[in-house]
Amino acid sequence: MTGAENTIPLAEAMNGKERFKLMPFDKIEVSTTRPYLIKDIIPREALVIAWGPPKCGKSFWTFDALMHVALGWEYRCRRITQGPVVYVACEGERGIGARVEAYRRRHLAEDHDFVPFYVVLTRLNLIGEHQALIADIRAQLDDVRPVVIAIDTLNRSLTGSESRDEDMSAYVQAADAVREAFACTIFLIHHCGIDGTRPRGHTSLTGACDTQLAVKRGSNGVVTVTVEYMKDGSEGDVIASRLEVVDVGQDQDGEAITSCVIVEADAAEAKTRTTPRQRRALAVLYDVLADHGNAAPEADHYPAGAVVVDVDLWRETLFSAGVLDANANNPRQPFKRLKDGLAERGEIAEWNGLVWAVHE
Repeated sequence: MTGAENTIPLAEAMNGKERFKLMPFDKIEVSTTRPYLIKDIIPREALVIAWGPPKCGKSFWTFDALMHVALGWEYRCRRITQGPVVYVACEGERGIGARVEAYRRRHLAEDHDFVPFYVVLTRLNLIGEHQALIADIRAQLDDVRPVVIAIDTLNRSLTGSESRDEDMSAYVQAADAVREAFACTIFLIHHCGIDGTRPRGHTSLTGACDTQLAVKRGSNGVVTVTVEYMKDGSEGDVIASRLEVVDVGQDQDGEAITSCVIVEADAAEAKTRTTPRQRRALAVLYDVLADHGNAAPEADHYPAGAVVVDVDLWRETLFSAGVLDANANNPRQPFKRLKDGLAERGEIAEWNGLVWAVHE
């Protein structure tokens, strides 16, 4: 019997119940389905991380952005793909009602249509309970599939350590299982590390995500969301917002209950004027880059052609140049404030212990 006689017709093979389907080359076509929930910010069927320090506005921004998805509203002149949203609030549960009421009063008419935005108020062990989460969503939404499931926050939904590779890998696998069950996006709200330069915990999380958004709140109150990384998409976009206080009623003592909504801010407000010390620090960085800079490693976090130096070398040079006082009680704190201020303005960027100047 020849090899040709042993060949199983492709149509017959594809009609079976094989776990792994082979797609012939000539049958592969370009998908015309919109690849995003919010164009250039939140992709579809992806793992998205929005990270930042406490009280930076990341939960308020996420809530606002996903409400636009649920309502089918254009977001900051960007097209959206409308669909149901599930928001799992693992922390700040007591404030979620006020947040919803603030959004309702600020943005919705009294006779507004049904909003397909569902909130789950609970602590969650995603690794151990992801199948139960899938089952409960299916049971309550019937044939309706959410286009995005947000989890606020990663820390409150992880049993284990953010810093252990095994725990974070198991968490990502659980998130992938939920994503695959609904063909939806999983949106994780996450905290930053101690130095504030990257998401907290093991780097396998960043390696697994499709999009990473950095959320910061400047000294002028402007909340900036920067697209740090996007697989198959553009990077570097900055969305500027402000938190607006809304009165949502009175408590049992007759005192005002307030919450906040996100409103658009002028992008120019995201940058504040540099201080003399910041300008000196930036000049020192340019000198250090010129004398000791190297080409950035090949990684998605570094822009093409970037020249980088070790952040510790820049810090030590600032001390020796007299820009910072090496004899201060805690000399690392003034450096951190200086570095973070320049990063907030978009003058510098840092990743994995390397720093570079941002040229617009």
